[in-house]
Amino acid sequence: MNKSNLCKLSAMFSAVLLLAVAAHISQRAVKAAPPSGAGVTGTIKHGGLANVVVYVSEGWSGGESTATSEPEFNQKGCQYQPHVLGLDVNQHFKVVNSDQTSHNIHPMPAPGGQNHEWNKSQPPGAPPIDTSWPAQEVAIHVKCNIHPWMSGYMVVVKGPYGVSDDKGSYKIDNLPAGNYTLTAWQETYGTQTQKITVAAGKPATANFTFKAK
Repeated sequence: MNKSNLCKLSAMFSAVLLLAVAAHISQRAVKAAPPSGAGVTGTIKHGGLANVVVYVSEGWSGGESTATSEPEFNQKGCQYQPHVLGLDVNQHFKVVNSDQTSHNIHPMPAPGGQNHEWNKSQPPGAPPIDTSWPAQEVAIHVKCNIHPWMSGYMVVVKGPYGVSDDKGSYKIDNLPAGNYTLTAWQETYGTQTQKITVAAGKPATANFTFKAK
C-alpha cells in the first residue's frame, strides 16, 4: 500500500473516531440532564407563620443552588432584617449596618463543627461584611453584644429552600421531578418533615401546621 492510500485510510479512521466520541459525549449529556420539574408551594398554618425555612432534607442529588443575588442581613432599627436568613452552603452574604449606632454581630454556630463562631464590630457607615458558611447547619443563632435584645438566625442548607412570608406562604422553585422529604424549621416550634412527589411540569403542595407547645 502506497503512502497516498495510507494517508486516506488514516484520515477516514480519524473521522470515524471523532464521530464516535462525539456521539458518546452527546449520549452522556442527555443522560445527565435532570428530569424537568416545577417546584413546591405551601403554607405554614399557625395563623400565618413567617420566618419558617422549608428545605429539601432528602432526595436532592444536586449541588449547591445557584444564587441569583447576594443576600443581606441588615441591622436596622436595632433589629435583624430579615429575622431569619436562608442560605446555601458557601453562598456569600453581606452583613449591613443601616443604623446610626454601632453593632457587634456575633453568629454562634454549634461548637466543633465546620462553621466557626465569629464576632465583629460594625460602626455606622462601615462597609458590609462579606462572608459565607462552609457547611450545612440548621440553625445558627446570631446576637449583638451591644444590644442584647437583638436576635436572629441563619439557616444554612445544601440545595433548594424557601422561607415563609408574613402570610405563612413559601415557595421552592426549580425542583426537578422526583421524590423528596421536606423539613420545615421554626425557631420556637422546632422541625416537621413531609414526603412529597414532584411530577414533571406540575408544582407540588406541602402545608405544615405548627401547634403551640
